[in-house]
Amino acid sequence: MTSLRVAAAQISTGPDPAANLTTATEAVRRAADAGATLVALPEATLAAFGTDLRAVAEPLDGPFATGLRKVAADLGVVVIAGLFEPADDGRVHNTLLATGPGVEASYRKIHLYDAFGSRESDLVAPGNELVTIEVDGVRVGLATCYDLRFAAQFTDLGRAGAELIVVPASWGAGPAKEEQWDLLTRARASDAQSWLLACDQAWTPPVGTDPLGIGRSALVDPLGHTRSHLAADPGLLVGEIDTDLPATVRARVPIL
Repeated sequence: MTSLRVAAAQISTGPDPAANLTTATEAVRRAADAGATLVALPEATLAAFGTDLRAVAEPLDGPFATGLRKVAADLGVVVIAGLFEPADDGRVHNTLLATGPGVEASYRKIHLYDAFGSRESDLVAPGNELVTIEVDGVRVGLATCYDLRFAAQFTDLGRAGAELIVVPASWGAGPAKEEQWDLLTRARASDAQSWLLACDQAWTPPVGTDPLGIGRSALVDPLGHTRSHLAADPGLLVGEIDTDLPATVRARVPIL
């Protein structure tokens, strides 16, 4: 069996990118100390929703991304984290940065959270490309939060060879939202026949319709079984994934 040690750093971010970078860096260090090769941070690690996103957005060579690159390089790990970068139309992109040894990529969230009274598209311009990276020989797909409601994206990532899909999130609280999160993380892993590592913001009291976090970060296997998960509070999930399992599942159940 070949394996990859992964971590989801379930943190809570606020409006200050500098303070959030400190929180994120400390979490990455804890994950590296636990032996993780890949470390996921939540969506909106740069700044929480409810912040003036246009004011805090930074390019991918800005100080926040540069700080993440430095800690990833120093520790020899791949870091995947959510930030906001300026878009050409005056909005921002909700972007995942993936950075570390041999890895430098970004994914712009395709499906925007225009639901439950929120209008992410008022401030955020959508992306239009699926993204995969390679970490220690493992193909890793990227997706963000509300993307979980769109099965085809995960099926397509599975067809693109993703053996692990990392899903940073800032999942809004509300009636049955915890159950929906649990259901969708399991379903999307099964759709892709891939491991799925979902990293949410820690639970934060709701403020209006801004999606903040409920916690419940999880590691799900290609059969849709949740192998481990966190509760609502800040914490670190560390798990070992069997990188041979996706191929075994796909051979037995050839739905892709």
